[in-house]
Amino acid sequence: MIRHALPVLIALALAGCGFHLRDKLALPADSPPVQVISTTPYSQLVTILERSLRNAGATVAERSTDNKPADPKAKVARLDILSERWGDLPIAIDEQGRAQEFSLRYATIFTFRLADGRELVPQQVVELSRDYVSPPQDATGTSTEREILADELRREMAASILRRIDSVVRANLAHQAAADAQPPEAPASTAPADEAAPPATPKP
Repeated sequence: MIRHALPVLIALALAGCGFHLRDKLALPADSPPVQVISTTPYSQLVTILERSLRNAGATVAERSTDNKPADPKAKVARLDILSERWGDLPIAIDEQGRAQEFSLRYATIFTFRLADGRELVPQQVVELSRDYVSPPQDATGTSTEREILADELRREMAASILRRIDSVVRANLAHQAAADAQPPEAPASTAPADEAAPPATPKP
């Protein structure tokens, strides 16, 4: 009974959970609104990403209900979720050869582009996993536990994607600041021909 109650407690704990960066999400100066687009219709990850972006201080552009751009000509930065894949890998079996423990795998491919089309964060793959027990005789409890783990993985995926964007932007800003702080190189001084030192006079 305790095992069945645990997923419910986890769900209640996660329900109010949102991703928060320590500081506001680093984006280039004068960055336009960010539009989150997915190839998966009605992606729950897109909804979590939009909420997390707002929590991190970014402006989120509107999208249609099927995750398509609301205005394809709008000047927006784009966070494109190119792929979402789920999988259950058996990792333990019982004495009758039936799988009773699985690893839930979740992988996404994403890229982040600026409003002018330049690629700020190149295409990257993020993979996450969680293990869960699935007794063959308790399919209902297993289904509930798996759904809770899937929700948790989506939240972690959104956090991981935003951390990667944040780290790339901050690294670019630090690199630019270091370049701006370097003093300009002094031009090489070349004396005019008429001011050149006279040749040494040989001794008699």
